[in-house]
Amino acid sequence: MKDFVDGTAYNSEQGNRARKLFAAVVLAALDDAIADDKKFGNGPEQIARWARSRDGREVLSCAGIDPNERVVSGLMEFVAKGVRTSVALSREESERRNAALQQEAA
Repeated sequence: MKDFVDGTAYNSEQGNRARKLFAAVVLAALDDAIADDKKFGNGPEQIARWARSRDGREVLSCAGIDPNERVVSGLMEFVAKGVRTSVALSREESERRNAALQQEAA
């Protein structure tokens, strides 16, 4: 019984690692699309084309993201904003965004 529990925990941990790896691929695709948007002006179309492709849908699924049209439009909006993923995920950026939302609400 103990071996079964250890094996299940190991497999779960491996699955989480794989999911994080695929999430990193999604973040890299977003950064590439943002770079394309700044250089060529076609970033949102690039990320939409990738997310709708068979490979893109598979990567999104492996990252734990349902590859539907709502997700594609969210990715396109993110790329259109032009904020790189490393900046968007930083604490300072989230604090700045929250402060701006609070000022808007007031």
